[in-house]
Amino acid sequence: MKTVLLKLSGPMQSWGTSSHFETRNTDYYPSKSAIIGILAASFGYRRDEDEKIGKLNELDFAVRVDQVGTLRKDFHIAAKYKDNGDFERNYITYRYYLEDSIFIVALSCKDEKWMDEIIYALKHPYFQQFMGRRSCPVPVNFVLEENELGAIDALKNLEWQASKDYQKKNKVYIADLYADKELLDDEAYMIRNDRVVSFSQKERKFGPRFEARTSIKLYYKEYKKEDDVEKDIDFFDNLDE
Repeated sequence: MKTVLLKLSGPMQSWGTSSHFETRNTDYYPSKSAIIGILAASFGYRRDEDEKIGKLNELDFAVRVDQVGTLRKDFHIAAKYKDNGDFERNYITYRYYLEDSIFIVALSCKDEKWMDEIIYALKHPYFQQFMGRRSCPVPVNFVLEENELGAIDALKNLEWQASKDYQKKNKVYIADLYADKELLDDEAYMIRNDRVVSFSQKERKFGPRFEARTSIKLYYKEYKKEDDVEKDIDFFDNLDE
């Protein structure tokens, strides 16, 4: 088993799986289909290479929310003109982003040779990698590390990656962790329209994928875990005799 950990951070990110027409939503954490899109761009796959892209669905996927960001809304104005060149109307589109979020994605596979190819492509991408939209490029420290653990164990053993200010403010943090259902068999699961069938611009298609959720505790480096233990307090000890 080999796993690569990716750190998704920056001023803005957007991970939409249910956008329609003039409103472009974002989910609150990265989708597996979006990460497959990053991998496909890294390999230089074209949008209509369905077989190559579809194989990436076989990777084990998990994501840990290390820093909850803020939801932001932006709008764009697009002008439409008639065939004779006369102005017809303006379209206002709303686009949602996550501001100052930090996510750690784990991708793993038993085929270590294939994982080595994936890691090389991530470090030497053919096309630019984006966090959901072209205005959101991945950070410099995007490829965080690689190890021999499974996806879940890799995330559980990785220290907290939030900003120092965020860690100082929270000290003890409950991080949500989402993964392929097979990786969290004992947890409740939901269906997400997140399995890539085709990225073709003519007919983009996604299928259902089962995703489970759990959570883990993360600690600020200078905070001792033993301090996070409920102690019996005798309030009468503080009273004057």
